Amino acid sequence: MAFSGKYEFESDENYDAFVQKIGLPSDKVEMGRNCKIVTEVVQNGNDFTWTLHFPGGRTTTNTFTVGKEADMETMGGKKFKATVKMEDGKLIADFPNYRHISEICGGKLVETSTCSGVVYKRTSKKIA
Repeated sequence: MAFSGKYEFESDENYDAFVQKIGLPSDKVEMGRNCKIVTEVVQNGNDFTWTLHFPGGRTTTNTFTVGKEADMETMGGKKFKATVKMEDGKLIADFPNYRHISEICGGKLVETSTCSGVVYKRTSKKIA
């Protein structure tokens, strides 16, 4: 499955319940609410560069190779190590307190994060 492209936030579901469950600081909660984040993905085989562009110019970039441990950063700014897996065309990463799954559905980037039974889903449309 080819992930490469730029995707702009289109919609999300269950944001408030999810960020409360993972303990995101209140300033980050407000920053992320209905935020027009642009996700830029560069894929070269199993190598990925995954960048989140926030309004105001802030970015977060995670670079990883499927199946190899990599240094990562959460949307809250916490650094950790993770091994991203590919299963059935989906990228799966276990963050410190939630599981994150990314997939392409109908040309859109769909990201689903789950923490203690609370599921957050973000859909982004391809813009480039």
